[in-house]
Amino acid sequence: MNEDNTVIKEETSIVEGNNQPEIEIKPKIDNLGRSYATGRRKDSTARVWVKRGNGEISINGRKMNEYFFRPVLQMQLNHVFEIAKRVQQFDVTATVKGGGLSGQAGAVRHGISKALSFFEPELRSSLKAAGLLTRDSRTVERKKYGKAKARKSFQFSKR
Repeated sequence: MNEDNTVIKEETSIVEGNNQPEIEIKPKIDNLGRSYATGRRKDSTARVWVKRGNGEISINGRKMNEYFFRPVLQMQLNHVFEIAKRVQQFDVTATVKGGGLSGQAGAVRHGISKALSFFEPELRSSLKAAGLLTRDSRTVERKKYGKAKARKSFQFSKR
């Protein structure tokens, strides 16, 4: 804390504007020009690296249209770049494990959104407004004993 009770972090600096101070956030980019983020959805976890390029997306060493063959899942990943107005400007490399294809696509989408906001902090407001930075915390409810599934009961017989 300073004498005037303002907190200044290492990675941010306060820039005086009109009346209100604006916080300038620096991008988090490694020495290879990439930004890293982790995305999660259902039981899936994705590690995502984003760098400047020509729009190539590879997941677990395979191209996006080979790994996510359903067009709806491909649209989820491309939707992030459409919202950010950065179509065909970034290369994405992702490793994803756990869950099914739908959860994995959601995890990669979440990771791409976070990595883009680290790469270009000015995109954070538009991505957040679209709800792409929020982790969807819904998961499968566990099965209970004495039940067929999480909530489904066996058929009741009175006699």
